[in-house]
Amino acid sequence: MTAPVSRDESSAVSLDESPSVSRDEILRTVTEIVHREIGIPLGRLAPDSDLRGAEGADSVKVLVMISRVERTYGIEIEDEDVFTLSSINDVVRVVQAALTSAI
Repeated sequence: MTAPVSRDESSAVSLDESPSVSRDEILRTVTEIVHREIGIPLGRLAPDSDLRGAEGADSVKVLVMISRVERTYGIEIEDEDVFTLSSINDVVRVVQAALTSAI
């Protein structure tokens, strides 16, 4: 059983309370973060959405979005991974890997 992912921007997911966050939960949370930080309407976001080429997205907004993801999950995404992330699926994959290595 997994605990729900907190939508409170100031709190991170506790790995002690939720050792296994599902891919769907991560996808939902990352999609919401992309919507908030980059300003892409939720209806236009899909797992394969291009984050760097999206209207309104720039490198600063993408970095702010990545920072929000890191704070939400209490992880640090390696710099070499940050610069290769181009879709929501890419972000989800890196978050899953970081959460798995933290257990």
